[in-house]
Amino acid sequence: MNWTALDIGILGPALIAGLLVLATHVPLGTQVLDRGIVFIDLAIAQIAGLGVIAADAMGLPDGGIAVQASAVTAALLGAMLLTWTERRAPQQQEALIGVMFILAACAGILLLSGNPHGGEHLKDLLVGQILWVNNTQLIWLGTVSAVILVALWLGLMKRLGRFGFYAIFSIAVTASVQVVGVYLVFSSLIIPALATRQLQGELRLMIAYGVGVVGYGLGLALSALFDLPSGAVIVWTLAACALVAAVSFKSAP
Repeated sequence: MNWTALDIGILGPALIAGLLVLATHVPLGTQVLDRGIVFIDLAIAQIAGLGVIAADAMGLPDGGIAVQASAVTAALLGAMLLTWTERRAPQQQEALIGVMFILAACAGILLLSGNPHGGEHLKDLLVGQILWVNNTQLIWLGTVSAVILVALWLGLMKRLGRFGFYAIFSIAVTASVQVVGVYLVFSSLIIPALATRQLQGELRLMIAYGVGVVGYGLGLALSALFDLPSGAVIVWTLAACALVAAVSFKSAP
């Protein structure tokens, strides 16, 4: 156990990134769970990641505007396709989301097959590099999160119908997947929402945010102390915090 690893200079920006992800993913996650399309985030995150991989394959500079545009474009195209499939085949929507996920994942593997660093790129996409988040990424993530929160507060998702939901969701996932990875995107959306499914309204959001904040904070600390991959540890601490919350509220009078 290495106590000197608890460096606020490294863990601080990572925690801020986690809080920004939670800011949008917690309310979106409750809607995803209520709609019964749990794996949409995996599919959209993978499609956005495919956009990043495609930009890298075209030789575009990492983290640049062109890469962001590629990821957003890919995610919005996925959103348009999901809107169409929900209208044409609503009963098969969850299965179609799964098919989209596996197709995007395999397309990414094919694009990376000729890259000598393809395995490392794929690992970064799945697990993320939250400990190495930089100020540019935080500013980008913070700006997108603020816009999405305003859109949610104004009720634009409902006004824009099916495509509004998928489009806003896609932009949120695109902004976060490049920072925290596919696994943490899914965990941030579903685990807090799942832990609080028996609650309603503002109480549900408050407890879900609490689960997320404690999960991220504890996960970052443990990963630093024991020199373990941060993304994987945070997923487990989120699950542990969610279990405690779910059991506590289930047993409460």
